[in-house]
Amino acid sequence: MGKSQGCPEYGYTRDRLLAVLHTNRYGLSEKEAARRLRVYGYNQPAVMTRITVLGHLVKQFINPLVIILFVIALLSWFLGQRISAIFVGTMIFMSVLLSFVQEYRSNKAAEKLRELVKTTATVYRDGQKKEVDIRSLVPGDVVVLNAGDIIPADLRLLHTKELFVNESSLTGESLPVEKFAQAQHHRKASESDIVALMGSSVVSGSGMGVIVKTGIETQFGKISHELASASTESSFEKGIKSFTWMMIRVIVVLAGVIFLLNLFTKNDIVQSILFALAVAVGLAPEMLPMLVTVNLSKGAIMMARKKVIVKKLNSIQNFGAMDVLCTDKTGTLTENRIILEKYCDIDGHDDDRVLRLAYINSSHQTGVQNLLDKAILAHKEVGRLPYAKVDEIPFDFQRRIMSVVIEHDSEHRLVAKGAPEEIFKRCTHYELHGKRHAIHGKILAQLRKEFDVLSADGLMVLAVAYRDFETPKHAYGKDDEKGITLRGYVAFLDPPKASATKTLKSLSDLGIETKVITGDNELVTQKICKEVGLVSKGTVIGEQIAKLNDAQLRRIVEKTTIFARLNPLQKERVIVALRQNGHTVGYLGDGINDAPALKVSDVGISVNNAVDIAKESADIILLEKDLSVLKEGVLEGRKVFGNITKYIRMGASSNFGNMFSMTGGSLLPFLPMAPVQILLNNFLYDFSQLALPTDDVDKDYLRKPRPWDVAAIRRFMFFLGPLSSVFDFITFGVLWFIFHAQAPLFQTGWFLESLCTQTLIVHVIRTNKIPFIESMPSRFLLIMTILTVGIGIYLPYSPLAIYLGLVRPPPAYFIALAVIVSSYLYMVWKVKGWLIKKYQLE
Repeated sequence: MGKSQGCPEYGYTRDRLLAVLHTNRYGLSEKEAARRLRVYGYNQPAVMTRITVLGHLVKQFINPLVIILFVIALLSWFLGQRISAIFVGTMIFMSVLLSFVQEYRSNKAAEKLRELVKTTATVYRDGQKKEVDIRSLVPGDVVVLNAGDIIPADLRLLHTKELFVNESSLTGESLPVEKFAQAQHHRKASESDIVALMGSSVVSGSGMGVIVKTGIETQFGKISHELASASTESSFEKGIKSFTWMMIRVIVVLAGVIFLLNLFTKNDIVQSILFALAVAVGLAPEMLPMLVTVNLSKGAIMMARKKVIVKKLNSIQNFGAMDVLCTDKTGTLTENRIILEKYCDIDGHDDDRVLRLAYINSSHQTGVQNLLDKAILAHKEVGRLPYAKVDEIPFDFQRRIMSVVIEHDSEHRLVAKGAPEEIFKRCTHYELHGKRHAIHGKILAQLRKEFDVLSADGLMVLAVAYRDFETPKHAYGKDDEKGITLRGYVAFLDPPKASATKTLKSLSDLGIETKVITGDNELVTQKICKEVGLVSKGTVIGEQIAKLNDAQLRRIVEKTTIFARLNPLQKERVIVALRQNGHTVGYLGDGINDAPALKVSDVGISVNNAVDIAKESADIILLEKDLSVLKEGVLEGRKVFGNITKYIRMGASSNFGNMFSMTGGSLLPFLPMAPVQILLNNFLYDFSQLALPTDDVDKDYLRKPRPWDVAAIRRFMFFLGPLSSVFDFITFGVLWFIFHAQAPLFQTGWFLESLCTQTLIVHVIRTNKIPFIESMPSRFLLIMTILTVGIGIYLPYSPLAIYLGLVRPPPAYFIALAVIVSSYLYMVWKVKGWLIKKYQLE
């Protein structure tokens, strides 16, 4: 941030505050705004602090595993083993450099992707309304607020109309708070009435405010560090952390046991310390953080190519694990190309006067114009209407009505347009053929009939009503929408998307159940679902959900495909119920009413042209609102998770097996492998795994959701780990009894066997098919594993051998090595197949 802003108190009058901020109701000039941006800095809280290149480099060194390597290098140096110390130092440098380059490039790529999704605000610049990147806002800017906008900075409100703001991110209070342009002195906290704070969002109504504070000076900016640290962990992050701590516990216990065993059998404290430390490093999955980051970033880049932008990298795994997708129908099942198909009276006859009233309503409203409004306004033949706007009652998701008040011939008329069921509640009369009639029970049922007929044809229907005021008022509110007269209906067609049937089937083939959650009428939704081939298990409407407790709702959601006429809180309840039933739930939404559901879902998905609060609440942004785009993202998510799981399964089983091998080897009269050889073995193995993010994933693996499964990893560890130890002990026996090996040859022999089995096992672990015959690895992974094994076999013959304590094995040993390694790979394949069959692991 720039210098402290020293902003005035909110208690000033509006005119006084504008004067102090050197601005007016028409905002700043572009030139003045640019000058202030240089003075105050970008409008962003502290959570967006970026790590510098040096910071990324330092982060690689502040790593317990790197620190242990430093300790080993220092001990080696002071104990006279200079060559070993130099070699370990080289390993540290290469490991840190590789990790730094990979992570830094990955983070930069992910950052560029996030910048593709920008949030803007409507401000006055040079007296004209203009969309501006929120980061470029400065004190003195005058901001226009409408439903769905996030509050971009700390504002003093200048004008409001039925303005309700959600401040839950700051106060924890879930209910919206009404805001005013003037303090309400009958309330205790009158100052908060006239202030809208960064981090909150507009639920309904409209307003205008002047920015008083931006960035770090806002209340949100001051608590941003706490908010950043309070982010919730995904199941994937919890799993990675749990695995890491499990390995640390194993390392600490095993290193202590091995130190004591070697000290007792060999009576050399220095060698025992060095060996135990080397074993600790060899067991540690030090490449895991880098491989996770690189895999996620690579996945994010691939998803971006398929028009899916990842805002939060850790959401990729949840994306792949998703087994239930909840979505609205508009733009996903339909073309999102709304046409005004019919405007009629209550009997269904075409009526231009109904269109005229709808046009008056849509043309005079100042909130967010939706696609229905745009379809009405496309009827230019209505012409310019000679009515002056008096007032407006903005739309909200409780009333689901939007009204304007116009003046004509010195009289005021309220024109309401909204959900038919809500309009019906407020009607006392209806008009037909120019005459008004009172509504009673039987008539109301008949009035609903035409609405139901239109809905059953797949048309979205709004009711149009009016009320005349004999005594004009200065201001109007929601209470004035009572006693209105029903005039007719406007009905809209949004054609089913031609590709929807195929896409829904492909999602189903991937193990994803699609559920439609909408605020629209159930008859319309059922018609659309039928046309696109979405088989419905059942339909529930919002009124029914309101009567259910949480336990009842959890049962209902499993038997329901269509949820219609839901308000935002009901959408949220449905998502929570599905999650409580054990599903990984994705929610696709782009409206104000979708924000609560987006936040509570496992993976919130929105689109780039969504309202601000929806984009802010989402984890993933689609550049096109299309389920086929979503399908491609899901596949990438599963590929990423598959490659990370390969490393974890290998690391867990290999390290668990090494517990037994190292413990048994410690009973020998000499060290089974020199400390420097353990470190070299570990380094070469990690070097080969750099190619893992490029590996292909079998199509069979991609066919169903992949949640984090600790039990599966544990079974791999418990069965495949001891199997690797069996072949280590076979190697020990061959070296000891057949080749009568002493320390140098024994250590060289086990070094080669350990490196070959550890490196090549990836080709068995990576697929459930027959390796190389039914499933090929990526070319890079194949090259890296062959290169690593080749380097290992060459080292005993290289000039470095004397410094590494390696000797040339007899030629016959390589025959034994080939038999041992191939037998091991075959047995792992057989045991893995048995595990998959017995426990349904994949």
